[in-house]
Amino acid sequence: MRPFLLCALLASALGGAAAEAADLPRRSAPFDDYYSPPPAFTWRGFYVGVHGGYGFGAFQDNGRSLLGEPNGWLVGVTGGYNYTFGPNFLIGLEADFDFSGGKGGGSPIAGVVGSSGVDNIMTLRPRAGMIFDRALVYVTGGFAGVVASGTVGNVYNGFFGQQSQYLSGWALGAGIEYGLAPNLSAKAEYLFTSVGGERYFEFTPNALTSTLDTSLVRGGFNYHF
Repeated sequence: MRPFLLCALLASALGGAAAEAADLPRRSAPFDDYYSPPPAFTWRGFYVGVHGGYGFGAFQDNGRSLLGEPNGWLVGVTGGYNYTFGPNFLIGLEADFDFSGGKGGGSPIAGVVGSSGVDNIMTLRPRAGMIFDRALVYVTGGFAGVVASGTVGNVYNGFFGQQSQYLSGWALGAGIEYGLAPNLSAKAEYLFTSVGGERYFEFTPNALTSTLDTSLVRGGFNYHF
């Protein structure tokens, strides 16, 4: 009888403890939605972009008085690659192509009239810069090519001519770019180009040789892969 009585007492004690535990408030970990942090912005890798701005041009040498200063808007596309090393240094290679609406002209004397236009501008440039968190400050320089047209009319010798030329030269500039989102950056840039040396209207009484200097002020957005 004693074993049976002991078992009964233990069962009664365990039952009471279970009942008291059932009455206690439950403590469970609160359920919260988990949001993963956005990926960190990185400058390294390929990117493409669009940009727009304004170009201030000026023919030099003996083309200045006839062809003038072809100023106007521009819009274009950009592509390149960045390589970062150390915590704050970047080198890269960038190419761009602009459609331009630059127009100019001049008339050195009555009866002699000229005009000019800048149709396309393209560059291929290394660039190097310093990184400050999401900001990049850089310098750049390299090759530049411009498609420019010239028109001359001279009532004294009855000459009228129109010609487009591909002019090659160099570009030099600087800019700042800022990371807006993990794959998106905005930039502002100044670029100076000097191209030319080819002759317009060769083998005519109005042949001229001129270089073309252009200051480009541009802003745009790049998408980083």
